[in-house]
Amino acid sequence: MNRIVEGIRFCQVKQIFAPYSPHVFNSSFPGVSPTDCKGKDDPVKQKCKGNTDQYGNHRSPKIVSLKHHWWWMMNTVWDGLQETHHILGHILFIEEDHYIFPNAYRNLQALVALKPKKCPNCYAANLAPSDVKSMGEAWESLIAERIGNVGYAFNRTVWNRIHRKAREFCFFDDYNWDITMWAEVYPSFGGPVYTLRGPRTSAVHFGKCGLHQGQGESVSCIDNGVVKIRVEEADKAGNINSKWGVHVYEHQAGYQAGFKGWGGWGDTRDRELCLEFANMYRFRDRTSPS
Repeated sequence: MNRIVEGIRFCQVKQIFAPYSPHVFNSSFPGVSPTDCKGKDDPVKQKCKGNTDQYGNHRSPKIVSLKHHWWWMMNTVWDGLQETHHILGHILFIEEDHYIFPNAYRNLQALVALKPKKCPNCYAANLAPSDVKSMGEAWESLIAERIGNVGYAFNRTVWNRIHRKAREFCFFDDYNWDITMWAEVYPSFGGPVYTLRGPRTSAVHFGKCGLHQGQGESVSCIDNGVVKIRVEEADKAGNINSKWGVHVYEHQAGYQAGFKGWGGWGDTRDRELCLEFANMYRFRDRTSPS
């Protein structure tokens, strides 16, 4: 991985590593500790430790690490890194199994510029639909929908609003960071929360194996590494038209009121570590407004 990173020449790069991950702590929290309860173990009978989620299940380090990692990354990028802690504008977040098209940067610039005028309720800009299997509608229209988890960008004002909801994020019983945001954090903003995107995707998710695909005891997901992504002429240059109107997907704005999450996030240690990540840079001097 280091060799791949060192080979990047088209932009400046800084590689960072999450310090509290199951890969580093493979025999203690936040990894698997020998004394941890598993599944639906009874702490008294099994003489193990841990708190269950709302469905009676104990923590699984493999899945809770995803929410930890995202929250640590956000706090580190926005408030911890010397290169970015002063930035007020939009930062684009993409993951290792996301592919961005040649027009991604120009489209993002256009969406960020249009967002205040075209969509006052849009907190972010997205390069891809929230449905990761969709390539877009190909309409002559901008799209406003819930913030997706592929190619999303928001500014420091939005990050500060998110950070003020750290306790809500860290105590919501769902191991998915994106569902936690959709179901608990964004609704607490007090109004509609949308992202603005174009009618053609500028980023795609190409991974076949993930948390929810073939990770059982008897079935493993195998990805042979072949990526087949069709990049057409329309994807090679900016294709956002500033004269377009905005189509709003209102039904995608969030989860139904009363949704309590899918669980997996009931252990007190996970919640406390999450809050620690929220506070680890907040006592440093900063020039940016809150």
